[in-house]
Amino acid sequence: MPDTAVPAVPPTPPVPLAALLAREDLGLRQIAGPSDPATVIHWAHTSEMADPYPYLLGGELLLTAGVHIPEAAGSGTRPGTYFDAYVSRIVEAGGSALGFGVAPVHDTVPRALVEACDQYGLPLVEVPPRTTFSGVARAVWQLMAQARTTELRRVTEAQQSLAAAAARPDPVPSVLRQLAQRTGGRAALYAPDGAEVASAGRLPGAGAEVSTALAGLAGVVRPGGDGGSGTGTSTSTGPTPSSASDTVAGVHLAAYALGTGTGRGFVLGVAAARRDPGDHTIASVGAVLLSLLTGEHQSGTGAARSSALVRMLLGAAPEEVAPLLDPGERWIVVHARPDGPAPDAVTASALGAALGSALVDVAGDVVRVLVPAGHSELVAQPGWTCGVSAAVPPREWGVADTQAARALSRARATREPMVRHGDRPGLAGLVAPAEAAAHARAVLMPIAGNAALTETLRTWLSLHGSWDRTAVALSVHRNTVRQRIARAATLLNTDLDDPDVRMELWFALRDA
Repeated sequence: MPDTAVPAVPPTPPVPLAALLAREDLGLRQIAGPSDPATVIHWAHTSEMADPYPYLLGGELLLTAGVHIPEAAGSGTRPGTYFDAYVSRIVEAGGSALGFGVAPVHDTVPRALVEACDQYGLPLVEVPPRTTFSGVARAVWQLMAQARTTELRRVTEAQQSLAAAAARPDPVPSVLRQLAQRTGGRAALYAPDGAEVASAGRLPGAGAEVSTALAGLAGVVRPGGDGGSGTGTSTSTGPTPSSASDTVAGVHLAAYALGTGTGRGFVLGVAAARRDPGDHTIASVGAVLLSLLTGEHQSGTGAARSSALVRMLLGAAPEEVAPLLDPGERWIVVHARPDGPAPDAVTASALGAALGSALVDVAGDVVRVLVPAGHSELVAQPGWTCGVSAAVPPREWGVADTQAARALSRARATREPMVRHGDRPGLAGLVAPAEAAAHARAVLMPIAGNAALTETLRTWLSLHGSWDRTAVALSVHRNTVRQRIARAATLLNTDLDDPDVRMELWFALRDA
């Protein structure tokens, strides 16, 4: 099924039930159900409901002291009727295991419950009187934290090895070899025509069947691809997904579209016998690196970007160098800020690839992307807060950069994933630009030399006078906002509670 989200970090791995049983401080003992090393739990949940089904999400270790068990539980039409219904509902809800607390209600685990768990294949764990349910839940979270730390370390090491491989003289084969090694499977690079141009690693499972399915899955994410023969392909007529996954003959398959613009069409395919939580992140990093490598070597965009940069440094106007970057006549500037840690070069490149441009700049906590207008509709990116400028010609790149920065501030203040600069014509368009600029300078003269007051006033007005949202947008305390607005009102000798005054100041700030 298509999977277009690229996580910044891997999800928290589940905990093997065997690891919880191995904790000597808990004294847990499995007394029924299959002893499968592959049994995992995602969290612990306590419930004394006779029917816990509506409250389970799946993957739980359900803990109960048997308070809900009626005295006549075993006296129905056959012994254990109550427990059959109880256990079957847990299994139907996707529960991973049942933990039964011995004491204070029951001295032993009811025999009928043991038989029901054996019948329905649900692991039953006896919790001794000295062990509290909160202690079991805490142990589960401790094991999950340890597993997450281990997985993050594995992902970090894989990222470092992939980056080192990309710097080798044979970068594409080196990245594929590292990717195959880190995922324990096979990595293949497909050309825009669908041909396999490079690969590394051994193909797990049924070789021919899996190889055909992987090539078919690559067609799902290739622009103009026919979807191939993969069973997990999408028949949607909407936009081509950037990634897709499938399982064939017990082998996990994934495909990632590489590159943008003229270099687009290459696809990375990964096949592995198992899929750990961090494998998607590792494969995504490999896809970003291969996107850069195939883009540079196959389309010549690297040389074009270098030529454009040199010409601009030597004094050429933006409209003169724009054709070297892309034949599009209009451009959009995007300012994006991650919801998590500050972005690095790989994360920024991944964002650029998702937005459809390799023209990316990392400046502190913000990533700026210059995107050719009209290539594709810009949409919000998971894990990012974005501000988008209007589409402008190259000579107005500077104006668009300012628009995107202000849109990002508004997006952060209003907690919207993406805010676009409004470019609809309005009343301001009825006044000649030179006259509007002269009027704006006259109105704002008292605060013209104070950038902090000017930007605070602009942001405060754009957010309808909200102190809290303005503080968030400017990364200052709300009291600082109040002081600046009060100071601006004093210097301007005006009443900012008057809507007419606010309107006039807003037009002035737009034209200044």
